Amino acid sequence: MNIQARRHVRHPKLAMVSMLLGAFVGMLSETSLNIALPKLMASLNVNTATIQWLVTGYMLVIGIILPLSSLISKWFTTRQIIIFALSDFIVGAIISALAGNFPVLLIGRMIQGIGTGLILPLMFAVVLQIFPPQKIGAVMGVCALVIMFAPAIGPTLTGLILAQLSWHWIFWLFVPFLLIALLFAISSLENVGRITRPHVDVLSIIESAVGCSGLVVGASLSSRDGWLSVPVLAALIIGLIVLGLYVYRQLHLETPILNLRVFKNRSFAIGSTLVMLDFGIILSAMYLLPMYIQNGLLLPVALTGIIMLPGGVINALTSAVAGRLYDSIGAKKPAMLGFAIALVGAIMLACTSTHSSVAYVIGAHVILMIGCPLAMSPSQTSALNSLSGMESADGSTILNTMQQIVGALATALATSFLELGRHYASGSAAVRFTTGAHWGFYFTIVLVVVALLLTFQMTAKPHSSDLQE
Repeated sequence: MNIQARRHVRHPKLAMVSMLLGAFVGMLSETSLNIALPKLMASLNVNTATIQWLVTGYMLVIGIILPLSSLISKWFTTRQIIIFALSDFIVGAIISALAGNFPVLLIGRMIQGIGTGLILPLMFAVVLQIFPPQKIGAVMGVCALVIMFAPAIGPTLTGLILAQLSWHWIFWLFVPFLLIALLFAISSLENVGRITRPHVDVLSIIESAVGCSGLVVGASLSSRDGWLSVPVLAALIIGLIVLGLYVYRQLHLETPILNLRVFKNRSFAIGSTLVMLDFGIILSAMYLLPMYIQNGLLLPVALTGIIMLPGGVINALTSAVAGRLYDSIGAKKPAMLGFAIALVGAIMLACTSTHSSVAYVIGAHVILMIGCPLAMSPSQTSALNSLSGMESADGSTILNTMQQIVGALATALATSFLELGRHYASGSAAVRFTTGAHWGFYFTIVLVVVALLLTFQMTAKPHSSDLQE
């Protein structure tokens, strides 16, 4: 039985173009810089603990903005939010492209994070509103394909740019895509949400920002100061306490900024947790791998991008297929198989050496990039499609918020284990870096195992109620 979409728009596919392009550039910005980190460290004269802030700082801002996106969508129209987000991203990209030192570059990156933090949750919420339930799995697969295509070509594009031009051109690359997205937003995007202008609870906003920042800052500082240092412990304790207060407040407010009650829905709770873990697996591995190729195998940056291309392409293609699997067989089997395959790839990466062949590294990366997206799209669709009405917007916001926070924490933890492994290793610089990368990949393996065990708690197929309005 065909069920109508919740909201009718004239051209649903055209309405999605601006958000898909914005999300594509957001993910391109999130992942393409990893391959440039060694060169940026030398150019800006900073160490590993500092340079990681270009990744974690970007995701931290996204994590702070995302919880507010549901509230913002009730105060402003879809068009207003997306046009502002794309314009903001363009400004941040230009600031980064013109940066001459690390602080200015970091400011540009964090401004870009505001745009991504607004676009990502709105994109998934709009899909659930303007497409009929029987097509949502396929459309989610297209969204995943577009988003995952960014990591597919990002390292290769960055490698080619750095081989011929300066790192500034990485950010100039974003601008044309963003301008095209802005034109589509102005011409084709319609308002989907309902403007209700609810009360703004300022204390909740402060608690959300302080809590998320405390966790990410604490994890990020650990690679420099150690986990038992006063700054790290203070940041983590403050973050956990304030987040606890934030959760308590949201559960007791009549109109919370973030409706955490959706976690009472078992399908959403399991599906969203799997998405968070999957994102942590991808971000930690993709942070470590390009640095290992350059500092462990001692290969040039242009070749690094080419080595990572096959896995990236497979990632994008698998994402498209995985979205359709949910419509036919549900989320459990693809997720279980995906994490099992990802486990093989992660173990292979942890078994690399300074003499590993390029073919072996490509193979390990490809296997990991088959597994992660195979589990990602069905888990995400299962989580969001189990909610209805306005809850779907809250669910999308929660899922994307936690995704970015977990991604930032995973990157920071991977950096911490990398530095810890290098500290205890002996031998040449390449051997020590490879040992450090192994410690980071062990952390990735733990995330995969936890996710794989959690898939056993999923239901085999989507409930019929999931396909109702």
